[in-house]
Amino acid sequence: MAERGGRGTSSGGDSSLDKSITLPPDEIFRNLENAKCFAIDIGGSLTKLAYYSTVQHKVARVRSFDHSGKDIEHESPYEITVQEEITARLHFIKFENTYIETCLDFIKDHLVNTETKVLKATGGGAYKFKDLIEKKLGLKVDKEDVMTCLIKGCNFVLKNIPHEVFVYQKDSDTEFRFQTNHPNIFPYLLVNIGSGVSIVKVETEDKFEWIGGSSIGGGTFWGLGALLTKTKKFDELLQLASKGQHTNVDMLVKDVYGGAYQTLGLSGNLIASSFGKSATADKEFSKDDMAKSLLHMISNDIGQLACLYAKLHNLHRIYFGGFFIRGHPVTMRTITYSINFFSKGEVQALFLRHEGYLGAIGAFLKGAEQDNPNQYSWGENYAGSSGLMSTSPDLCPMQRARSGTFDMFEMDRLERPLVNLPLLKDPSTYIPDTVDLTDDAMARKYWLTCFEEALDGVVNRAMASQPDSMDAAERAEKFRQKYWNKLQTLRQQPFAYGTLTVRSLLDTREHCLNEFNFPDPYSKVKQKENGIALKCFPSVIESLDSLGWEERQFALVKGLLAGNVFDWGAKAVSDVLESEPQFGFEEAKEKLQERPWLEDSYSEWIQRLKEGPPHKCALIFADNSGIDIILGVFPFVRELLSRGTEVILACNSGPALNDVTYSESLIVAERIAAMDPIIQSALTEEKLLLVQTGSSSPCLDLSRLDKGLALLVRERKTDLVLIEGMGRAIHTNYYAALQCESLKLAVIKNSWLADRLGGKIFSVIFKYEVPRK
Repeated sequence: MAERGGRGTSSGGDSSLDKSITLPPDEIFRNLENAKCFAIDIGGSLTKLAYYSTVQHKVARVRSFDHSGKDIEHESPYEITVQEEITARLHFIKFENTYIETCLDFIKDHLVNTETKVLKATGGGAYKFKDLIEKKLGLKVDKEDVMTCLIKGCNFVLKNIPHEVFVYQKDSDTEFRFQTNHPNIFPYLLVNIGSGVSIVKVETEDKFEWIGGSSIGGGTFWGLGALLTKTKKFDELLQLASKGQHTNVDMLVKDVYGGAYQTLGLSGNLIASSFGKSATADKEFSKDDMAKSLLHMISNDIGQLACLYAKLHNLHRIYFGGFFIRGHPVTMRTITYSINFFSKGEVQALFLRHEGYLGAIGAFLKGAEQDNPNQYSWGENYAGSSGLMSTSPDLCPMQRARSGTFDMFEMDRLERPLVNLPLLKDPSTYIPDTVDLTDDAMARKYWLTCFEEALDGVVNRAMASQPDSMDAAERAEKFRQKYWNKLQTLRQQPFAYGTLTVRSLLDTREHCLNEFNFPDPYSKVKQKENGIALKCFPSVIESLDSLGWEERQFALVKGLLAGNVFDWGAKAVSDVLESEPQFGFEEAKEKLQERPWLEDSYSEWIQRLKEGPPHKCALIFADNSGIDIILGVFPFVRELLSRGTEVILACNSGPALNDVTYSESLIVAERIAAMDPIIQSALTEEKLLLVQTGSSSPCLDLSRLDKGLALLVRERKTDLVLIEGMGRAIHTNYYAALQCESLKLAVIKNSWLADRLGGKIFSVIFKYEVPRK
């Protein structure tokens, strides 16, 4: 089942190894000097290298001042220090076998310290290049079973990459339709189409069995195709097939019966006999048509086999992989058609975005079992990954031509495991994002342009955050170029990193900023705004406490909404904040839309508070630092606590824009507690708990939250969830269905989005939802 066929110059034969290329180390073999563990998967034409490295990067830390005996009026609430942090990263690189010797020399020359003495290898070419690898790197090659590695790799990407699985739709505006990963990835059917076909039933992480297969697979297509067309290269054969018309060669039902065979419900355009016309027609058939007929014949056979085995074993998910697939649109289309026909539309053919890396990932996991990578959650690093159906977007055309086909894929280890929010109504159907930009061409064009136009401001903010750094301008320019290139790639290939959304554009930007050591460009802005807001807290509370109950409830909600205006990620707001330094809490209230709001269920919320019992526990996902959390969220928290409701306040684990982080929230809460006995008592009695979300994004994915947060939600019997902010409550989770009551609050700070939703800038969303029983 080893990978065969090649791109470019390789055809899987004994072609001479290319030593002429010059590799750009920063672009391809990244962090090689810190590599710890290696694995390799060598197919007939492509090599996939995997290694683990430690990555040193800067992080912004906050630490509370000691205020004892001092006048806190003239001090910042905390100090900021920039420290070095070491994290773990997985690197996967794919290149043509013709470059293997040059790549091995490069690795040898740049490998400084490695703990590896053994290199795990898989794939049909592992034996062929065993001696070369051991000679070049001085490592012992330990060969691993191909199928075991494929399944380990498949399990790993299904668990860790939300937009890994897609269906192929040739005639749709979007060819790639990504699926939501099911919380339980097992069981599934893996159909690996290499030289032949292997069909494997996967039941658990370590339990799988070969349940069938066929000798008619990719090798058959290649071999018969070579005999029919005299074309020896696999990719060239597929190219012929993509241009061919199989009906010139195949005998259709209508050729036999003059139309549809209605008795059996068979369409007239259905293939009755592959190559049937070649037996009777007295003419030469084109290579294109013969290749297309052959592709249909083999794909239909594989599709029917897969459907039969899935039905026999009562499996509903069928993943296809192997060199026959390898991201080729023409093969994905024919397999998709076959599965759809034979299952009568009940089963979809599923493909994997990182299918080509599965063997290398599995081999790496086998070699790293002592470190147990599966105990962690991992996230794709968009800054260092090439994306689906592309060579590296960051290499200029000259470098790309010189370096051949080099594809990169990186994953960062996350600090803690991520799990679903237990309160999701149906985790298997939960989709975080409100708008799929891959689908919506108008929205895609707008948001890509919006992020391009915002780039200068982000670059300036990044430089301003590090005024004492000699190379800040140079790094900021590198960030600009990298993110700009990502945006251009996404214009051409919106599916490159899965479903394109506002969230993925924001996350890609954060990844690129981190790549060039701008861990928290808004740290000083947040520090200043937190200090100002803390000084205003006592007067805001005094004002609220002077109000009657109903008037106070409205003031609290209005305060939440006004606080949410302070979002440096929204250009309409950042322009105001930079041009009007005195713009504050009261000015923000004046900006808000008057009731009735664009989405307005405030009356239902008040009715619930009046007539229903206090909630047991409220989970609040906070948004921005400064006025938002201090003058908006904390007074609301204080009111809930006064009603007898416990509160879990969840903040980002890492920085994104001016969003409040968990470490900042601890200091803010400490300062507020010193001014307010209700908050002080709640913290002491653990009725107010501050936790981290596990996220470093301006948006919110409720299927990937810190495990500790999920456990706390269960323990405290949480029955109210409040999500605030445009990123968390509009760009994501607007349609999220929960098992308990929920509040989604946001102020729309983008004119285009407001118009889309039927409102105007600073329109208000107040969405109170009660689950149907």
